[in-house]
Amino acid sequence: MDNNKAGIVGYGAYIPRYRIRVEEIAKVWGADANSYKKGLDVLEKSVPGPDQDTISMSVEATKYALKRAKIDPQEIGAIYIGSESHPYAVKPSGTIVAEAIMATPDIHCADYEFACKAGSEAMFVSMSLIKAGEMKYAIGIGGDTSQGAPGDALEYTTAAGSASFIFGKDNLLAECLYTHSYMTDTPDFWRREYMHYPRHGGRFTGEPAYFKHTIGCGKKILEKSGMNPSDFQWAVFHQPNGKFPKRAAKMLGFSFEQIKQGWLVPLLGNTYSGASPIGLTAILDVAKPGDLIFMVSYGSGSGSDGFIFKVTDKLPEVQNLAPHTRYQLENNRIYLDYGTYTKYRGKILKAE
Repeated sequence: MDNNKAGIVGYGAYIPRYRIRVEEIAKVWGADANSYKKGLDVLEKSVPGPDQDTISMSVEATKYALKRAKIDPQEIGAIYIGSESHPYAVKPSGTIVAEAIMATPDIHCADYEFACKAGSEAMFVSMSLIKAGEMKYAIGIGGDTSQGAPGDALEYTTAAGSASFIFGKDNLLAECLYTHSYMTDTPDFWRREYMHYPRHGGRFTGEPAYFKHTIGCGKKILEKSGMNPSDFQWAVFHQPNGKFPKRAAKMLGFSFEQIKQGWLVPLLGNTYSGASPIGLTAILDVAKPGDLIFMVSYGSGSGSDGFIFKVTDKLPEVQNLAPHTRYQLENNRIYLDYGTYTKYRGKILKAE
């Protein structure tokens, strides 16, 4: 065994069944639905049920990951959850997920925040601990029930979902060959203490925020690896809307066909910390041995994490052991009207 080898040994995603269409939101605010659909390249988004939050979605995604990993949860040495919507301001999410999957108390837990790259941050740290030989398995999760103020442009995209990855050294489904991170102090999006909804810099969120960091990280990891976009079968980028990842892919030299499988945002919306990780799970559902996967996340504030994975011959054996991501996305949808949506999201409260 190569002591420096590490990668994904299990993965899973969870997407709520509830959805709301862009038209339903637009008609309440007297907006032109077609302009939002065209401008954002989004048709609908997922909505968490009234009994769902980042923790419950992370539990479901991790249970799917465990089915594919075929490991004893007692062997897990760490669990990290990256999210902008941890249910508690002062109380960890990780301890609840750890107990729900019956992990041992001898485990390290931490909750991560870095806007929408908190999930890839959790993945990076989990994998680094494995490479360092600190533990046999570690879990990195990205998930959110993202927030958007009523009537704001964000309300048309803010969605819910979670992705979970179990990292180890044995029986790899996808080996991580390279990583790279790229950060600057670019405050394009923020939410202060006691603020229920985030604020954003409008067009400023594209340049110099999203594209500077996504392209900067992407170019660096390609340079580090000595690879070219044509070497990859698949690529996935952070998906705040449908247009940004397509433009980023083109700027780096990737085709739409390379990102199409993981490009979920038109039907899913922006799941914040779960956006690129959930896209990665959709790729893993169909990838073949030897395939190279390129991933770059993005989080406001601002920064990107890049990963290059190589699929092993173990992946096809476990792909069908848990629900595929696109199956969850495209089937058994329950559509909400705006009133029910606002009730589920706590935008309106019943008088006492």
